[in-house]
Amino acid sequence: MPLLPSRSFVCRRNLLKVSKFIVFIIAMLSTPAMAIVKGAESPDLAKYSVMVLDDRGEMCSATILSQTVLLTAAHCVAHASDWRVHWRDVDGKPILIKPKLVTVHPLYDPSAISKRRKSIDLALIKLSDALPDRFVAIEVSDLSVLPAGEMVTVAGFGFSQEKNRKTLGKIRSVDLNVVQPYGESKFILWLRDAFSGGAGGCQGDSGGPILYKNKLIAVVSWSSGEGRSNCGYYTQGVILLPELDWINRFIQNSN
Repeated sequence: MPLLPSRSFVCRRNLLKVSKFIVFIIAMLSTPAMAIVKGAESPDLAKYSVMVLDDRGEMCSATILSQTVLLTAAHCVAHASDWRVHWRDVDGKPILIKPKLVTVHPLYDPSAISKRRKSIDLALIKLSDALPDRFVAIEVSDLSVLPAGEMVTVAGFGFSQEKNRKTLGKIRSVDLNVVQPYGESKFILWLRDAFSGGAGGCQGDSGGPILYKNKLIAVVSWSSGEGRSNCGYYTQGVILLPELDWINRFIQNSN
């Protein structure tokens, strides 16, 4: 019979996992943090979103669908084995919560971009306990298509300076225009800075809300830049209306 790990060994292993998240939080808190390249601080949107950290040291944003259900990008959770939902309390103290359940969309394809295949880059997170009352769910839009030229608001906790982790952790937003570089799409929203100033999503903004007329129409899934940059050119989001059946089944089955 194989020997079971001792209780002290299990405790040490769990402590090491938690310590990874704590170190990441300390790094984010060490300097003033920002998010969204060339965006603006948006404390009014903080009630709609939290952060998701993983055991690889990566961070994403997550959008609140209910007090116990969060929506994020699939690539934010699919390649890790442990996660924490993170926010700061009213006194600024960092809170870390282990999710009850994490589910990736069945049509998520991690090779979709390189192989030019369709992928639904979404994941759902279930919490054991409700979020504090200061967090609220965003109403989902009943639109699945927006014409080119329409303006949306993109928000997230990601980098405001590409590859600079010290600029993570504070919610910011920017208004971007809908574009259609490959024609009309009913599952992906393509966005660009109307003034070509380099504004847009960046690393860490994935899973953040994309709002149209104050309703949630999509969540951030991807960004690109010019030259060697990965931010500030295109921002892409997964449109939610076609995925509502999947979302509602998760909510019903996880209760």
